[in-house]
Amino acid sequence: MNRSTWTADPSELLLAGDGFALATVDPSSTPGLQASRKSGGRMLETGKPELGELQERLWAESRFGGTRSVLLVLQAMDTAGKGGIVKHVIGGMDPQGVYTFGFKKPTSAELKHDFLWRVRKQLPQPGMLAVFDRSHYEDVLIARVHRLATPEVIEQRYSLINDFEKEVSAAGTTIIKVMLHISPDEQKARLQKRLDDPRKHWKYNPGDLEERAFWPQYQQAYQRAIEQTTTPDAPWFVVPADHKWYARVAVQQLVLDALRRRNLTWPPADYDVEAEKARLAAS
Repeated sequence: MNRSTWTADPSELLLAGDGFALATVDPSSTPGLQASRKSGGRMLETGKPELGELQERLWAESRFGGTRSVLLVLQAMDTAGKGGIVKHVIGGMDPQGVYTFGFKKPTSAELKHDFLWRVRKQLPQPGMLAVFDRSHYEDVLIARVHRLATPEVIEQRYSLINDFEKEVSAAGTTIIKVMLHISPDEQKARLQKRLDDPRKHWKYNPGDLEERAFWPQYQQAYQRAIEQTTTPDAPWFVVPADHKWYARVAVQQLVLDALRRRNLTWPPADYDVEAEKARLAAS
């Protein structure tokens, strides 16, 4: 068997289906792959041309009235590699059809509206592939851990999210929700590297250490959010993230699978191609 080949469909391997338990997922595992960092890097490069072409087809389709789009939701504890996914997986696509948005602490103006109001404003337009680096799930993760909302409100939000995502999916947006699952030991090592390297000091946030103290509570919050909001319209995929190369290859494959299922084709010309060739030759 080729060690750089998936042994099973990652869309099935990583799916958080019925009976999912986050505690049973080993963050250092590489489900479906027996590869190395080097071979994983080669796999990532091999997948880029197809991913770029499918994304371009999606963009081209929208230029001729297509309404479809893609939304990749990335959620994780700090240092789990969301930025690396954006750089190494999404970064190889045509920038005119891609954008990334990260949701920060709500502003005073945003707090005057319901929690999904600001999310609706950032949904991808036709032809676009959008990435949410953090998302509306902050309102059931951080809000739950730090008790920024009552348990009753948090429970109501799960249903509101499901209704919202069903509506977005029905409008033509493919939703891919990914939790990058990192271990506390690996996070500690990555934080240490940021402190040891002056070039990475800008990435370090002293507040990350405060959040580490709530690790068990965050795991419980993720478990509850995943089991309450994984649906046929917007399933959750949990990707072990202690190995950066694996997380990047896995997310690339999930996006590829989603785009392949859309059966994207190049839009046909709305003019006489042969006639235009003749005109060009005569010009």
